[in-house]
Amino acid sequence: MRKSDSTAYALSVATGMVLWFAAMASSGRREPWDDPAYWSVVYPGAIIVSGLLGFFYSKRSWRWPLALFCGQFLAMTIRAGELGNLWPLGLLVFLVMSVPGIAVARLGEWLSGKISPRQP
Repeated sequence: MRKSDSTAYALSVATGMVLWFAAMASSGRREPWDDPAYWSVVYPGAIIVSGLLGFFYSKRSWRWPLALFCGQFLAMTIRAGELGNLWPLGLLVFLVMSVPGIAVARLGEWLSGKISPRQP
């Protein structure tokens, strides 16, 4: 794994965790996605971050939204203190939620290639 890949993974996971914990703190809810602010502020923010990561770390950019939402899943698991029996459903929900982020990350990757073409 290249250094930039490690950095991008770390940024993605850390951003996901920070977004989840910040939303939890501001909403006062155990699971932030139960609050409308999650869907109007945090989720769009995660999608935007996915696009930025796709732009700046443009090789196989689909990975960054997956890592970001895995970071949110990890934060949810840390907060719960256990996985419980619904963890597969939670992971599946985060996977589905990452799909728009993947599209935006790919757009960021495409824009990166248009603005600064890669050297052969």
